[in-house]
Amino acid sequence: MTKMQGFYYVETQGQIHECRLRGILKKTDRKDNCIVGDVVEFSEDHSITKVFERKNIIHRPLVANIDYIVIQFSAIDPKLDYERINVLILNSYYYKIKPLIIINKIDLIEEEDIEEIKNNLHYLKALDIDLFFVSTTENIGIEEVSSYIKDRITAFGGPSGVGKSSILNLLQKSVTLKVGETSRKLKRGKHTTRATTLLHLKEGGFVIDTPGFSSVDLPEIKNVQELIDLFPEFSVDEQCRFSNCIHVNEPGCAVKDAVERGDISKERYEFFLRCYEKLKTERWNKL
Repeated sequence: MTKMQGFYYVETQGQIHECRLRGILKKTDRKDNCIVGDVVEFSEDHSITKVFERKNIIHRPLVANIDYIVIQFSAIDPKLDYERINVLILNSYYYKIKPLIIINKIDLIEEEDIEEIKNNLHYLKALDIDLFFVSTTENIGIEEVSSYIKDRITAFGGPSGVGKSSILNLLQKSVTLKVGETSRKLKRGKHTTRATTLLHLKEGGFVIDTPGFSSVDLPEIKNVQELIDLFPEFSVDEQCRFSNCIHVNEPGCAVKDAVERGDISKERYEFFLRCYEKLKTERWNKL
């Protein structure tokens, strides 16, 4: 189901139906009454009468029933932002959606640069997050991505200028997305996506192009335990000395010991500390 300018475009048995919400569904005036990715039921007069229960929902951008979130960046132009990758991984875990990472524009860098990126993202293996290196201009790695997301609903997101529209044009059945350029002066891309849209994949399944994804900040994490739960690598076999350990300053912390041994990525632990300080200062202390 796709929404555009007050209409809802519902696909069933290969046909697209232009529908509107029946009054009972929109009376609460909520933006998430019926959104992209929803499975719905509609009547003969093309009124949507039911929205089926969702397995997940992302509120920014507003989409539902996602199997994968693709976190796409470019190897260069604009520069690869490792902090932003971790922020988007955190959001993926928060919404309980499996992430995968795509690094585009590898045709613009050398092999040793690719190895450096792999080393910087070494912690992805421990998190069971797959990493793809692609070039949309030379069609490198696109087939591997296509096979991975086949028959699934996948949301594509990342900063502007990293080639999301280009890769989606290669993956979907027809070229429908406008491709932008990277601003040489500002070193960031021009936004070319104006609406959240459900697109057919060549191999089966759908992709959702998600505008504005680069502005996603830390999710609405309510307390430190919820933050800890979003770092699955912190589930170590050893026990911390204190049952209420938050893995920051406490002695006898099994997580900090694992970081010292190299069992947990130091970069990921330091990212955890930055999240903790930000949330404690800007949100939790104000509750």
